[in-house]
Formats: sequence, structure tokens, C-alpha cells
Amino acid sequence: MKKRRIGRTELEVTEISFGAAALGGLYRACPRDQAMETLLAAWDSGIRYFDVAPWYGFGLAERRVGDFLRDQPEDSYVLSTKVGRLMRPVPTDKVPDYGYIDPLPFDADYDYSYDGIMQSVEFSYARLGLNRIDILYVHDIGGYTHGKALNERYLDQLLGSGIKALEELKSSGTIKAYGLGVNEVPVCLDVMHAADIDCILLAGRYTLLDRSAVAELLPLCEKKGTSIVVGGVFNSGILATGPVSGANFDYLPATPDILAKVGAMEDIARRHGLPLAAPALQFPLRNPSVASVLIGTAKASSLTRNMQLVEPELPASLYAEFEGLTLVAPPLGDEAVRV
Repeated sequence: MKKRRIGRTELEVTEISFGAAALGGLYRACPRDQAMETLLAAWDSGIRYFDVAPWYGFGLAERRVGDFLRDQPEDSYVLSTKVGRLMRPVPTDKVPDYGYIDPLPFDADYDYSYDGIMQSVEFSYARLGLNRIDILYVHDIGGYTHGKALNERYLDQLLGSGIKALEELKSSGTIKAYGLGVNEVPVCLDVMHAADIDCILLAGRYTLLDRSAVAELLPLCEKKGTSIVVGGVFNSGILATGPVSGANFDYLPATPDILAKVGAMEDIARRHGLPLAAPALQFPLRNPSVASVLIGTAKASSLTRNMQLVEPELPASLYAEFEGLTLVAPPLGDEAVRV
């Protein structure tokens, strides 16, 4: 599989990468054997970049990804995980419900400070059982997750001391790159105006449907040499399933307007003899600032099916037909959007 460079670093990642949230039991249980089968399918398909986070199953996904990668040649893959949440053990009957089924018995405390980031990295090493992490993403900072008032405090933590921790980790060779792992554009702009970061794992904001990153973020990334890894390429599933009953967009039930837009997109794809998921999957890679598109699943069959949509490359002329149906996320406001 082709590779692309992360920012101005020497690190290269495969154009398609694997996101491990579902391996932590996101929305439905994922037995260990199923997780290992899915990771093997990703490896056999040529994927060599794997992304995980402490948040995914409260450490469960990190354990599973680490167990799988420990058996692979040491320099044959790229691994990213995230900082910003510290896992704290709790009684089994006090494990919070954040959408993970059968997670490990922990809760999370937000901490974007120097000490919090350093501690998070050490905990991740222990859960992964590996001695190397290539990329660190600052996870879910921004008004989308925290709301305006609380995020001001967290952003002060990050810019006041957290970035220093990430710079030290990179300059010492502990990591090769760092950036943000978020679901919004505004916080990316805030951080990029204050610090130089290598990459952004941006979920759902540069897709066939949602073009929120186009106006400001992508030009700034091109100017500063910052790479984008696109997550949420199917916008919570609707660009894969189409406007079916119960379809979600941005983690919530799709509105009638979204259903109509996606229905029209599906008609365009159908006229070209394609499932809508094919242009949705390939679209972000047309931009040179995009280093990789992240596929997240807990089923080997789903991964194999999606990988069949990566080739052949679709003609550039196709995408013009979707332009009139795209949208931009509304302003965040003062309250958290995703709770």
C-alpha cells in the first residue's frame, strides 16, 4: 500500500489506517478473538498504521492492539495513541456508561498538563506492552467536547505546559510526531496559531458530506506543513449505509435535511455504478495535506469490504457532482456538543 509522510517528519504512514475504538467495545461488545481477527484482516490488507487511545474501552483497546503488534516485526508498523485523559480505577458497579460495552473497570479524568501527558504516556506503554509509540494525539480538547468555559481552562493547560511535554518527548526521540485528535475545526486553528504541530487526526470534518475543514484549516495545514489523518470518513456511518432508518450523523440520529442530502449523494454514486462508501472513502486522499484515511471497525468482514473500495482510484470529475450537497458544521456555541 502507498505511504504518505506525516508533516515535515521522516515518518510515513499507509494511506489507509486502522482505528481501534470499536475494539474497545464502542456501542457493541467485541470479544477478544473478534478483535484479533479484525486486526489480522487489517494487517493482511496492507495496513501498517494503527491508531488507538486510552479512552477506547478505558484501556481495553490499547491492550488488544499491543497484544497484536507485539507479534509483528518491530519496525514494520506505525502506532499512535492519545493523551488528555488519565484512567482511574473504580469499583465494577461504578464503571460509567460512555457507550462502551464491557470496558475495563476505570473512569477518566481530563488532564492536558505537562505532568498529565507524561503520566498518560507511561500508562499507555504499560497497557500496550510495547516500548514504542510513534505519534501522540491530544485527545478531545475543544469546545465540541468540553464547552467554551471548561475548554478555556484545558487549553491553558495544553499551551501552558502540555505542549512542552510533547516537544520534549519528540526531541528525545520517544515519539516521532504529535498533534491533535479532535472532532472540530476551531480548536485546531487555536492550537496551530500558538504552536507548530505535525498532524491532526480530524474526525468527520473533511468528508464527502462535511467540508468544515476546507475554508481555513486545510490552507493553514498546507502553509505550516501539518498533515491531516481523516477519521470518521463515513460521518458516523451514514455515508456507508445511506439514508436508512436509524442512520446516524455526527454521533446522533440524522436529521431530515441530512437524510435528503445523503439520499441525493447515493443517487449520484448509483448512477456511476458505485456504492456511496467508495467515493466517501477515497475523497479525502485527493488533498495533499491528507496523509491517511482511518477505517474503524470491529468486524474483519467489514474491513475487507471497505478495503475493496480503495481501488481502483475513482476519476476526479466524479466529485464535482457532490459539491452542491456538502455542508459545514454550525458554530459550536458555549455548550459542549458531544457529551
